Amino acid sequence: MQPIVHPVVGYLCYAGYVRASDGEAPQGELTVVAVFAAVLPDLIDQPLWLIGVTPVGRTVAHSLFGGALLVGAVGLLARRRGRTDIGVAFAIGYASHIAADIPWHVLAGDYHELGFLLWPVTGMPAYSGVKSLGTVGAVDITTLWLEAILFVAGAALWWNDGCPGVEVVRRYVG
Repeated sequence: MQPIVHPVVGYLCYAGYVRASDGEAPQGELTVVAVFAAVLPDLIDQPLWLIGVTPVGRTVAHSLFGGALLVGAVGLLARRRGRTDIGVAFAIGYASHIAADIPWHVLAGDYHELGFLLWPVTGMPAYSGVKSLGTVGAVDITTLWLEAILFVAGAALWWNDGCPGVEVVRRYVG
């Protein structure tokens, strides 16, 4: 999945959770936590790959092992501070990233690229990029089409919800 789509998917997942549990749109700092956690695997793994520490850009933080350790640590810290809600928001955002990276490989039949889930136990080949899902007429339908739909739907929901999280970012940035 393209990096720009992950925060939107994180928002969609967190908004679904909040609506199911509270019956309302998400608000404030917890939304920021969920969206930040949704981009965190790329913020960890991409620099490691770029400086040559790992062989590809989806290893440590994309692995279920690394993810479980990080989510567990954040959850434990949040619980100790009496803020389990932060741990939940972080876990939803983080899990949304890992889960969103799976379907494209399955739809394209590139199962070997799912090696990131159990890295370093399993190898991780180089990411092959955008996947072709078929042709309709003369148009090649790729995973980018589906990602564009997710992006637009998530951005529209976020806008409709009143752009939750913006006030928190403004407060901390300036």
